[in-house]
Amino acid sequence: MSKTPNITLSELDVERLERLLEQVSSKDNPGIQALEMEIGRAKILSPEKMPKDVVTMNSEVKFKVSGSNEAFDLTLVYPKGVDGTGKTLSILAPVGSALIGLKEGDSIEWPKPGGGMMEVTIDQVVYQPEREGKYHV
Repeated sequence: MSKTPNITLSELDVERLERLLEQVSSKDNPGIQALEMEIGRAKILSPEKMPKDVVTMNSEVKFKVSGSNEAFDLTLVYPKGVDGTGKTLSILAPVGSALIGLKEGDSIEWPKPGGGMMEVTIDQVVYQPEREGKYHV
């Protein structure tokens, strides 16, 4: 595996993600362990100090997945925020948990459902709540 990029999470996101992880089953969500490891290795900042180019919860992100000719533009949400429009991505989805904490230009290899690896690359953080002063979304 290639070098894992540094990630940065907000205190508020960490608190909410840890609560979420206590409520979900790893049997139904195989990527939970990887998300827990990401939280454990992250640099944690107050929401007010979050760099503007970092993917946080409720951020709209343009990204690519290796092996796909598509660029995606999705909003990273908690499971209850998935709305069926095709514009939201759950943090519990493998690609969702790969995105959190990365900054523009970062790439990470991440486990795919059913085995194997994928590489996710952040092109742009289109919207970030912290950048807009919205710390409790």
